[in-house]
Amino acid sequence: MSQAVRSPCVSVCALDENDICSGCYRSGEEISRWGSYSEEEKRAVLRRVAEREQNSGNFIQIG
Repeated sequence: MSQAVRSPCVSVCALDENDICSGCYRSGEEISRWGSYSEEEKRAVLRRVAEREQNSGNFIQIG
C-alpha cells in the first residue's frame, strides 16, 4: 500500500497574478480541491508544483 500524499502547503499563502501560491506553487483551484483529490491526482499536482517551482527560479538544487 502506498503512503498518503501530503499537502505541499508551507503556511505561506499568497496567490500571485497567475493564481499560483508563492509558498507551495499550487493554483488556487488545486489548493481548494486538494482534499477531494485521489492520491494519483495529488501526485499529478505535485509534479506540476515541482515544474512551477523550478521554472520560478526560486528553488534550491541539491547535489
